[in-house]
Amino acid sequence: MSKSIILKGGTIVNEGKQFVADILISNNRIQKIYPSISNESNIEEINVEGKYILPGCIDDQVHFREPGLIHKATIRSESRAAVAGGITSFMEMPNTVPNTLTQSLLEDKYQIAANSSLANYSFFMGASNDNIDEVLKTDRRTVCGVKIFMGSSTGNMLVDNEETLTNLFSKVPPTLIATHCEDEATVRRNLEEYKAKYGEDIPVECHPLIRSAEACYLSSSMAVGLAKKYNTRLHILHISTAKELALFDNSIPLENKMITAEACVHHLWFSSEDYKTKGNWIKWNPAVKEASDRDAIFQAVLDDRIDVIATDHAPHTIEEKTQSYSKAPSGGPLVQHALLAMLQKVKEGKITIEKVVEKMAHNPAILFQIEDRGYVKEGFFADLVIVDPKQTVTVSRDNVLYQCGWSPFEGVRFDHAIDKTFVNGNLVYSDGKVIEGTVGDRLLFNR
Repeated sequence: MSKSIILKGGTIVNEGKQFVADILISNNRIQKIYPSISNESNIEEINVEGKYILPGCIDDQVHFREPGLIHKATIRSESRAAVAGGITSFMEMPNTVPNTLTQSLLEDKYQIAANSSLANYSFFMGASNDNIDEVLKTDRRTVCGVKIFMGSSTGNMLVDNEETLTNLFSKVPPTLIATHCEDEATVRRNLEEYKAKYGEDIPVECHPLIRSAEACYLSSSMAVGLAKKYNTRLHILHISTAKELALFDNSIPLENKMITAEACVHHLWFSSEDYKTKGNWIKWNPAVKEASDRDAIFQAVLDDRIDVIATDHAPHTIEEKTQSYSKAPSGGPLVQHALLAMLQKVKEGKITIEKVVEKMAHNPAILFQIEDRGYVKEGFFADLVIVDPKQTVTVSRDNVLYQCGWSPFEGVRFDHAIDKTFVNGNLVYSDGKVIEGTVGDRLLFNR
């Protein structure tokens, strides 16, 4: 159980509103929210006047690399970075080594997290071309969903067999299916074209042409078609093109949507112009594309065609990322700076802080039907982040907590700082330091 704490005088941002109030935390939950809470029991008080109190962010797509790739990251190392960035819950992907393709391997990851994760956690069950029996055993109450890679991935996780896809989309419902959508045949054809032109010295600027908008749309539209045909609960991850946005609807409430979409911070921040200076450090799959794609995705976040903002946090070592374009893996670390990046867009007037909270906390909770999280509400778990709008943070290799030791935001100054983070009422980050000694909880889903 967490100890009792009163947060005094903070500006709470919740459900589209800002208001100043005190919060009483006890027994892991928010017990009371009131303009002024009297302290009659010598409870510890923390003065947060002039600071924002936000619900902890829920990141629906991370790659924490454990087991099998722990030279890049571990659940412990990346959960520490996550809470330092105000992310209190995460959902992790199955392309670890071995790939998470059996219920036994899935539970192995839950056990690792139970012993080492500072944040709350869930893990996707992985789908392949030949493991549907294992997929169908997935418990919707305790597992966030099933992940299908409809594009290149690690190991035996590319699902490109039409019969398999039909089987999954028709038999898995009502379990949520999350997809990585890039048409493999198109990507391979493009890659061969650029290899013929450049050999092994393909410029990184060609990445969005190889992993093209056409490849994304072909795959996303196929997934949407299958979902509509079989009434599947589909969530498409990391939308990267303007063209894909026509696939999504903003005319109905999120809780009634069967097809939803995610945008990632890097697709909202970077554009193809940045390859000149950032190179492989912004090499992701799907690729960062044109400025017009970035701007269209941002608009879709604002008008609710896109439902959540996540990271696709996917660390690789400095040595791996400094190889040539053809050899360097795709992906980068983001959990420590995702919320700060979006708050910078608030500072620039491109989005409101209320909308950031909606897309990074409320909506993931609604979309995945997470039990008692994602809001600053009495009775909910005390997953909270205190943001100081008067402090700045300049990202450098000296202050990143990622095991890989780098960030695509190096040199960027953010005009907010994460002051404190609470997970289940436990203070896990404060004044620039991670506080060890507690672990997060397994997320539960009201399905």
